[in-house]
Amino acid sequence: MIELRDVHKAFGPKRVLRGIDLTIAQGTSMVVIGGSGTGKSVLLKCILGLITPDSGAITLDGQDVARVERDAFLARFGMLFQGGALFDSLPVWQNVAFRLLRGSLKRPRAEAREIAIEKLRRVGLTADVADLYPAELSGGMQKRVGLARAIAAEAEIIFFDEPTAGLDPIMSGVINDLIREIVTEIGATAMTITHDMTSVRAIADNVAMLHDGVIQWTGPVADLDDSGDPYLDQFIHGRAEGPIEAVR
Repeated sequence: MIELRDVHKAFGPKRVLRGIDLTIAQGTSMVVIGGSGTGKSVLLKCILGLITPDSGAITLDGQDVARVERDAFLARFGMLFQGGALFDSLPVWQNVAFRLLRGSLKRPRAEAREIAIEKLRRVGLTADVADLYPAELSGGMQKRVGLARAIAAEAEIIFFDEPTAGLDPIMSGVINDLIREIVTEIGATAMTITHDMTSVRAIADNVAMLHDGVIQWTGPVADLDDSGDPYLDQFIHGRAEGPIEAVR
């Protein structure tokens, strides 16, 4: 469904992506791992068209993402942001229904609210949360609201940016389980970027490791522990010694 071929991106002298080759099949969950500053977020933004690659090709269903009509293209995506990225001035239901209240996906206000409450219930939040403001919610509840917003417009493709960042281990497990259930339930294609190996094992069908601007290893999540790749082995076990140089 999503294919990247020899994608390069530099910012001045800093070469971030140095020839990315990656394929994400329809209806599967791909998790991209790698150290801080390796370009995971740049990769995601290139797919969304928020950053233009210097060279290479990115296609969605065989169409060049740089040439498609932007509104229709972006309407196919949902996104769970690392920090939640909720609008403080809007009540929860309007956050969830943000895309349903404007643009090409616009619905009548009452219908949008009904959909928002339904999606809140899907992520384990009761209807009385709908009229609260984000500041009145815990971190875990805010993350659930962000997940409800990501699925509110019935997106075909959902991106998860560090979905468990800032959460305790129990709430991280809850969010991982929700992501896995929802992606399977709606048949979405998912791409996640994360450092959390517990998340990787919980939500991935396939894993790709980004290192030094290229995909160092990719394969099924079941092959993680027997990959034979020294870079991947060092990363997933958190070893200071190995081919990846630790910043000291």
